[in-house]
Amino acid sequence: MIWYVGLIAAIAVERVAELVVSQRNLAWSRARGGVEFGARHYPVMVVLHTGLLAGCLVEAVYRPFVPALGWPMLVVVLAAQGLRWWCIATLGRQWNTRVVVIPDAARVTGGPYRFFSHPNYVAVVVEGIALPLVHTAWVTAVVFTVINAVLLRTRIGVENSALARLR
Repeated sequence: MIWYVGLIAAIAVERVAELVVSQRNLAWSRARGGVEFGARHYPVMVVLHTGLLAGCLVEAVYRPFVPALGWPMLVVVLAAQGLRWWCIATLGRQWNTRVVVIPDAARVTGGPYRFFSHPNYVAVVVEGIALPLVHTAWVTAVVFTVINAVLLRTRIGVENSALARLR
């Protein structure tokens, strides 16, 4: 259980690092006329992702570690982190946890974006299932996945509308 707490803490630190990068990129984008879309759903997203980490910890107290499930799910979590940071590196200063569009910016089509439109959300979905299952927290995996699906439906719609403004 202690190592799982360490994993969740590492993911939390990673999220803080994302927010630092995001804030820096938000300032850079706004200085170039960047416009934010969908700001109303952003706090819900923050609460949901915080709830994922908290749910993992709470439920893991009541669930056993099952190696046949836990170790493969840990590999999946690490792969999701790799995909997430590939997205961040590919978008560079245009990456943000918010939906921000700089007028007349070119749409990024390299890196993982050459394979599908929203690879970061693939990482989020995969992580939202795999991270809880590392320690058999299946209720957290199900609840997060259902709520996240509803939220992503809104988020991807907002993002697609915003990205349609790019060249």
